[in-house]
Amino acid sequence: MTTLPRTQAEPKRTKPLAVAAKGGRGDARVWVGDCRDVLPTLPEVRNREVRLVFADPPFNWNRAYDQWHDAMPDKEYLDFTYQWLDLCVGALATNGSLWVNIPDDWAAEIVVHLKQRGMHMVNWCIWHYRFGQNTSQRFINSKVHALYFSRDPFTRVWRPERVLEVSDRRAIYGDPRTESKRDGMPAGLRVPMDVWYGRYWGRVQGNNKERRAGHDNQLPEVYLERVILACSEKGDLVLDPFTGSGTTGVVACAHGRRFIGVEYSRANAERAVERIRAGMVRKGTASAPTSTAFHPPRQGLKGKRRSADER
Repeated sequence: MTTLPRTQAEPKRTKPLAVAAKGGRGDARVWVGDCRDVLPTLPEVRNREVRLVFADPPFNWNRAYDQWHDAMPDKEYLDFTYQWLDLCVGALATNGSLWVNIPDDWAAEIVVHLKQRGMHMVNWCIWHYRFGQNTSQRFINSKVHALYFSRDPFTRVWRPERVLEVSDRRAIYGDPRTESKRDGMPAGLRVPMDVWYGRYWGRVQGNNKERRAGHDNQLPEVYLERVILACSEKGDLVLDPFTGSGTTGVVACAHGRRFIGVEYSRANAERAVERIRAGMVRKGTASAPTSTAFHPPRQGLKGKRRSADER
Protein backbone atom coordinates (compact mmCIF):
# COMPACT_ATOMS: atom_id res chain seq x y z
CA MET A 1 0.00 0.00 0.00
CA THR A 2 1.40 3.37 -0.99
CA THR A 3 1.81 5.68 1.96
CA LEU A 4 0.44 9.17 1.38
CA PRO A 5 2.09 12.28 2.79
CA ARG A 6 0.43 13.12 6.10
CA THR A 7 -1.60 16.29 6.28
CA GLN A 8 0.56 17.83 8.98
CA ALA A 9 3.19 16.63 11.40
CA GLU A 10 1.87 13.26 12.47
CA PRO A 11 0.85 13.13 16.13
CA LYS A 12 2.95 10.81 18.23
CA ARG A 13 0.91 7.71 18.93
CA THR A 14 0.71 6.66 22.55
CA LYS A 15 -1.40 4.22 24.53
CA PRO A 16 -5.13 4.42 23.80
CA LEU A 17 -7.44 6.52 25.90
CA ALA A 18 -9.34 3.86 27.84
CA VAL A 19 -12.97 4.44 28.71
CA ALA A 20 -15.06 2.99 31.49
CA ALA A 21 -18.54 3.68 30.18
CA LYS A 22 -21.20 4.96 32.56
CA GLY A 23 -22.85 2.10 34.42
CA GLY A 24 -20.28 -0.39 33.16
CA ARG A 25 -22.02 -0.78 29.79
CA GLY A 26 -19.45 -1.96 27.30
CA ASP A 27 -15.84 -0.85 27.10
CA ALA A 28 -13.97 1.44 24.74
CA ARG A 29 -10.52 2.49 23.61
CA VAL A 30 -9.80 5.55 21.51
CA TRP A 31 -6.44 5.79 19.74
CA VAL A 32 -4.92 9.12 18.73
CA GLY A 33 -3.35 9.22 15.27
CA ASP A 34 -3.99 8.64 11.57
CA CYS A 35 -6.22 5.57 11.16
CA ARG A 36 -4.00 4.37 8.31
CA ASP A 37 -1.15 4.09 10.80
CA VAL A 38 -3.10 2.91 13.84
CA LEU A 39 -5.36 0.20 12.41
CA PRO A 40 -2.60 -2.12 11.11
CA THR A 41 -1.08 -2.23 14.63
CA LEU A 42 -4.25 -3.41 16.40
CA PRO A 43 -4.54 -7.17 17.05
CA GLU A 44 -8.33 -7.04 16.70
CA VAL A 45 -7.93 -5.59 13.21
CA ARG A 46 -5.25 -8.06 12.14
CA ASN A 47 -7.32 -10.96 13.47
CA ARG A 48 -10.53 -9.76 11.79
CA GLU A 49 -12.49 -9.55 15.02
CA VAL A 50 -14.55 -6.46 14.12
CA ARG A 51 -18.27 -7.16 13.70
CA LEU A 52 -19.30 -3.65 12.68
CA VAL A 53 -17.47 -0.68 11.18
CA PHE A 54 -19.11 2.73 11.05
CA ALA A 55 -17.12 5.43 9.28
CA ASP A 56 -17.97 9.12 9.00
CA PRO A 57 -14.79 10.38 7.32
CA PRO A 58 -13.76 13.95 6.51
CA PHE A 59 -15.73 15.08 3.44
CA ASN A 60 -12.87 17.18 1.98
CA TRP A 61 -15.10 20.25 2.10
CA ASN A 62 -12.40 22.55 3.45
CA ARG A 63 -13.92 22.47 6.92
CA ALA A 64 -11.97 23.75 9.92
CA TYR A 65 -11.26 20.39 11.53
CA ASP A 66 -8.82 20.43 14.42
CA GLN A 67 -5.40 19.71 12.79
CA TRP A 68 -6.72 17.77 9.78
CA HIS A 69 -6.25 19.40 6.36
CA ASP A 70 -9.65 19.07 4.69
CA ALA A 71 -8.86 20.40 1.24
CA MET A 72 -6.82 17.69 -0.49
CA PRO A 73 -6.61 17.45 -4.27
CA ASP A 74 -9.28 15.02 -5.45
CA LYS A 75 -6.86 12.24 -6.35
CA GLU A 76 -5.09 12.47 -3.01
CA TYR A 77 -8.40 12.40 -1.17
CA LEU A 78 -9.58 9.33 -3.07
CA ASP A 79 -6.28 7.53 -2.48
CA PHE A 80 -6.66 8.32 1.22
CA THR A 81 -10.25 7.03 1.11
CA TYR A 82 -9.34 3.76 -0.59
CA GLN A 83 -6.56 3.15 1.94
CA TRP A 84 -8.73 3.45 5.02
CA LEU A 85 -11.56 1.53 3.35
CA ASP A 86 -9.22 -1.38 2.59
CA LEU A 87 -8.04 -1.46 6.20
CA CYS A 88 -11.64 -1.52 7.47
CA VAL A 89 -12.63 -4.27 5.04
CA GLY A 90 -9.66 -6.30 6.22
CA ALA A 91 -10.72 -5.84 9.85
CA LEU A 92 -14.18 -7.36 9.39
CA ALA A 93 -15.22 -10.76 10.67
CA THR A 94 -16.82 -13.06 8.09
CA ASN A 95 -20.28 -11.94 9.26
CA GLY A 96 -19.29 -8.30 9.70
CA SER A 97 -20.80 -5.18 8.16
CA LEU A 98 -19.44 -1.82 7.06
CA TRP A 99 -21.34 1.49 7.00
CA VAL A 100 -20.01 4.69 5.44
CA ASN A 101 -21.63 8.10 5.96
CA ILE A 102 -20.69 10.20 2.92
CA PRO A 103 -22.09 13.07 0.77
CA ASP A 104 -22.86 13.07 -2.96
CA ASP A 105 -19.30 14.03 -3.89
CA TRP A 106 -17.74 10.66 -3.12
CA ALA A 107 -20.54 8.12 -2.71
CA ALA A 108 -20.25 6.61 -6.19
CA GLU A 109 -16.49 6.13 -5.97
CA ILE A 110 -16.80 4.41 -2.58
CA VAL A 111 -19.53 2.06 -3.82
CA VAL A 112 -17.48 1.02 -6.84
CA HIS A 113 -14.36 0.47 -4.73
CA LEU A 114 -16.13 -1.66 -2.13
CA LYS A 115 -17.76 -3.81 -4.81
CA GLN A 116 -14.36 -4.32 -6.40
CA ARG A 117 -13.09 -5.47 -3.02
CA GLY A 118 -15.76 -8.18 -2.98
CA MET A 119 -18.07 -6.49 -0.49
CA HIS A 120 -21.83 -6.92 -0.95
CA MET A 121 -24.12 -3.89 -0.96
CA VAL A 122 -27.11 -4.42 1.31
CA ASN A 123 -28.61 -0.92 1.17
CA TRP A 124 -27.88 2.53 -0.16
CA CYS A 125 -29.74 4.49 2.53
CA ILE A 126 -30.28 8.23 2.77
CA TRP A 127 -30.11 10.29 5.93
CA HIS A 128 -32.46 13.21 5.23
CA TYR A 129 -32.49 16.42 7.25
CA ARG A 130 -34.40 19.68 6.86
CA PHE A 131 -31.68 22.26 7.53
CA GLY A 132 -29.22 22.11 4.65
CA GLN A 133 -26.75 24.85 3.83
CA ASN A 134 -28.70 27.64 2.15
CA THR A 135 -27.88 28.46 -1.47
CA SER A 136 -29.65 30.06 -4.43
CA GLN A 137 -27.33 28.65 -7.12
CA ARG A 138 -28.56 25.04 -7.05
CA PHE A 139 -30.89 22.77 -5.11
CA ILE A 140 -30.08 22.76 -1.40
CA ASN A 141 -28.34 19.67 -0.06
CA SER A 142 -30.55 17.95 2.48
CA LYS A 143 -29.12 14.45 2.66
CA VAL A 144 -26.09 12.28 3.24
CA HIS A 145 -25.64 8.74 1.95
CA ALA A 146 -25.51 5.85 4.44
CA LEU A 147 -23.85 3.02 2.52
CA TYR A 148 -24.40 -0.43 4.02
CA PHE A 149 -22.10 -3.26 2.93
CA SER A 150 -21.45 -6.74 4.30
CA ARG A 151 -18.72 -9.29 3.84
CA ASP A 152 -21.26 -12.13 3.54
CA PRO A 153 -24.90 -11.16 2.87
CA PHE A 154 -26.18 -14.50 4.15
CA THR A 155 -24.41 -14.68 7.52
CA ARG A 156 -24.31 -10.97 8.43
CA VAL A 157 -25.81 -9.92 11.73
CA TRP A 158 -29.26 -8.54 10.93
CA ARG A 159 -31.76 -7.85 13.74
CA PRO A 160 -34.36 -5.45 12.30
CA GLU A 161 -36.92 -6.35 14.97
CA ARG A 162 -34.99 -4.06 17.32
CA VAL A 163 -35.57 -0.92 15.23
CA LEU A 164 -39.06 -1.26 13.75
CA GLU A 165 -41.35 1.67 13.00
CA VAL A 166 -45.11 2.07 12.71
CA SER A 167 -46.31 1.38 9.16
CA ASP A 168 -48.18 4.02 7.19
CA ARG A 169 -51.04 1.56 6.74
CA ARG A 170 -51.61 1.68 10.50
CA ALA A 171 -50.69 5.31 11.19
CA ILE A 172 -52.59 6.92 8.32
CA TYR A 173 -55.16 4.51 6.97
CA GLY A 174 -56.07 2.21 9.86
CA ASP A 175 -55.77 -0.65 7.38
CA PRO A 176 -56.69 -3.97 9.07
CA ARG A 177 -54.35 -5.88 6.75
CA THR A 178 -51.33 -4.56 8.62
CA GLU A 179 -52.69 -6.01 11.88
CA SER A 180 -52.51 -9.60 10.58
CA LYS A 181 -49.31 -9.59 8.53
CA ARG A 182 -47.39 -12.73 7.65
CA ASP A 183 -43.94 -11.27 7.05
CA GLY A 184 -42.63 -12.13 10.52
CA MET A 185 -42.90 -8.56 11.81
CA PRO A 186 -45.27 -7.56 14.64
CA ALA A 187 -48.71 -6.24 13.78
CA GLY A 188 -48.70 -2.68 12.49
CA LEU A 189 -44.91 -2.43 12.38
CA ARG A 190 -42.37 -2.60 9.56
CA VAL A 191 -38.65 -2.52 8.92
CA PRO A 192 -37.65 1.14 8.40
CA MET A 193 -37.45 2.36 4.82
CA ASP A 194 -34.12 3.37 3.31
CA VAL A 195 -34.73 7.13 3.64
CA TRP A 196 -34.22 8.09 7.27
CA TYR A 197 -35.87 11.12 8.85
CA GLY A 198 -38.18 12.05 11.70
CA ARG A 199 -38.00 13.32 15.25
CA TYR A 200 -34.40 13.55 16.54
CA TRP A 201 -33.07 12.70 13.07
CA GLY A 202 -32.12 16.27 12.17
CA ARG A 203 -28.63 17.74 12.16
CA VAL A 204 -27.31 18.26 15.67
CA GLN A 205 -27.11 22.03 16.02
CA GLY A 206 -28.35 25.01 18.01
CA ASN A 207 -29.48 24.09 21.53
CA ASN A 208 -29.92 20.38 20.76
CA LYS A 209 -29.29 18.42 23.98
CA GLU A 210 -26.90 16.10 22.11
CA ARG A 211 -24.67 18.88 20.81
CA ARG A 212 -21.02 18.89 21.82
CA ALA A 213 -18.83 21.98 21.57
CA GLY A 214 -16.48 22.08 18.61
CA HIS A 215 -18.45 19.68 16.38
CA ASP A 216 -20.73 21.21 13.76
CA ASN A 217 -21.13 17.93 11.84
CA GLN A 218 -22.12 15.68 14.73
CA LEU A 219 -24.41 12.76 13.87
CA PRO A 220 -27.62 12.21 15.88
CA GLU A 221 -27.62 9.33 18.33
CA VAL A 222 -30.72 7.77 16.78
CA TYR A 223 -28.82 7.23 13.50
CA LEU A 224 -26.05 5.22 15.19
CA GLU A 225 -28.52 3.46 17.45
CA ARG A 226 -30.41 2.11 14.43
CA VAL A 227 -27.21 0.87 12.80
CA ILE A 228 -25.69 -0.66 15.94
CA LEU A 229 -28.85 -2.39 17.19
CA ALA A 230 -29.69 -3.84 13.78
CA CYS A 231 -26.17 -4.90 12.75
CA SER A 232 -24.42 -6.11 15.91
CA GLU A 233 -24.96 -8.09 19.11
CA LYS A 234 -24.02 -7.34 22.72
CA GLY A 235 -20.34 -7.97 23.24
CA ASP A 236 -19.50 -7.42 19.56
CA LEU A 237 -16.58 -5.21 18.59
CA VAL A 238 -17.49 -1.93 16.84
CA LEU A 239 -14.86 0.14 15.05
CA ASP A 240 -14.97 3.82 14.06
CA PRO A 241 -11.82 5.01 12.24
CA PHE A 242 -12.91 8.68 12.52
CA THR A 243 -14.21 9.02 16.08
CA GLY A 244 -14.91 12.76 15.92
CA SER A 245 -17.38 13.73 18.61
CA GLY A 246 -17.70 10.09 19.69
CA THR A 247 -21.30 9.26 18.75
CA THR A 248 -20.46 5.73 17.61
CA GLY A 249 -18.64 4.97 20.83
CA VAL A 250 -21.37 6.53 22.95
CA VAL A 251 -24.09 4.38 21.41
CA ALA A 252 -21.98 1.22 21.17
CA CYS A 253 -21.04 1.28 24.85
CA ALA A 254 -24.54 2.26 25.97
CA HIS A 255 -25.80 -0.92 24.32
CA GLY A 256 -23.15 -3.27 25.64
CA ARG A 257 -20.81 -3.40 22.65
CA ARG A 258 -17.04 -3.08 22.75
CA PHE A 259 -15.62 -0.11 20.90
CA ILE A 260 -12.37 0.85 19.20
CA GLY A 261 -12.02 4.35 17.82
CA VAL A 262 -9.26 6.29 16.08
CA GLU A 263 -9.13 10.09 16.05
CA TYR A 264 -6.45 12.31 14.50
CA SER A 265 -6.93 15.10 17.05
CA ARG A 266 -6.06 14.40 20.67
CA ALA A 267 -8.38 17.20 21.80
CA ASN A 268 -11.30 15.62 19.93
CA ALA A 269 -10.39 12.19 21.26
CA GLU A 270 -10.39 13.41 24.84
CA ARG A 271 -13.76 15.10 24.38
CA ALA A 272 -15.16 11.91 22.83
CA VAL A 273 -13.95 9.90 25.81
CA GLU A 274 -15.73 12.26 28.18
CA ARG A 275 -18.91 11.89 26.16
CA ILE A 276 -18.71 8.09 26.10
CA ARG A 277 -18.33 8.09 29.87
CA ALA A 278 -21.40 10.29 30.24
CA GLY A 279 -23.60 7.99 28.12
CA MET A 280 -26.42 8.59 25.66
CA VAL A 281 -28.88 11.46 25.81
CA ARG A 282 -31.70 9.69 23.93
CA LYS A 283 -31.14 5.98 24.53
CA GLY A 284 -33.95 3.83 23.14
CA THR A 285 -35.19 6.30 20.53
CA ALA A 286 -34.47 3.96 17.60
CA SER A 287 -36.07 0.97 19.34
CA ALA A 288 -39.30 2.76 20.29
CA PRO A 289 -41.65 2.24 17.30
CA THR A 290 -42.87 5.58 16.01
CA SER A 291 -44.46 6.72 12.78
CA THR A 292 -42.64 8.65 10.05
CA ALA A 293 -45.82 9.24 8.07
CA PHE A 294 -46.14 12.62 6.38
CA HIS A 295 -49.93 12.75 6.62
CA PRO A 296 -52.26 12.68 9.63
CA PRO A 297 -54.68 9.76 10.09
CA ARG A 298 -57.50 9.76 7.55
CA GLN A 299 -60.69 9.77 9.57
CA GLY A 300 -63.62 7.80 8.25
CA LEU A 301 -61.50 5.46 6.13
CA LYS A 302 -60.58 2.94 8.79
CA GLY A 303 -61.13 -0.61 7.68
CA LYS A 304 -61.99 0.34 4.07
CA ARG A 305 -59.97 -0.46 0.97
CA ARG A 306 -58.42 2.71 -0.48
CA SER A 307 -58.17 3.70 -4.11
CA ALA A 308 -54.74 3.94 -5.74
CA ASP A 309 -54.88 7.74 -5.49
CA GLU A 310 -55.65 7.60 -1.78
CA ARG A 311 -52.80 5.19 -1.12
